Amino acid sequence: MDELHEGGCACGAVRYRTRGMPEKAAICHCRYCQLRTGSAFGVSVYFRDDAVDLLSGRLTDYVFRTESDRGFCQRFCPACGTTVFWTPEVFPGLTGVAGGTFDPPSFWYDIRREVFARSRAAFVALPGVTDSAETSSSHRPVIVERPSLAGG
Repeated sequence: MDELHEGGCACGAVRYRTRGMPEKAAICHCRYCQLRTGSAFGVSVYFRDDAVDLLSGRLTDYVFRTESDRGFCQRFCPACGTTVFWTPEVFPGLTGVAGGTFDPPSFWYDIRREVFARSRAAFVALPGVTDSAETSSSHRPVIVERPSLAGG
């Protein structure tokens, strides 16, 4: 039987379930994740699209183009604003789940990778990370970002 984990937004209106283990999980220090979370980094846990079920509530989408000119759709609760999911064009067939939205124990998955380390806050130390990339393998800048989004 698949491993099941549930989670949701801060106000409880949105609830979801994931099945199985994530395809990938990483800490992301990019400016998009810093702005999305209002923090130093994002915790990205990716599952196959068909392994993520929305159980209740509705989500509002915010779609933008990254500096690599790829689509990125953030899905958040319209009541409390919690970003729950995202679907980046660069990972077709995968849904990103905000790691902190899982019910306790929230951080049950293994993270050994960080991306966009060039934008890592000086106070962040991640001793369990064994694979670090200054950007990411998919980073191909073609759009000049406004200064508030410029990384590193």
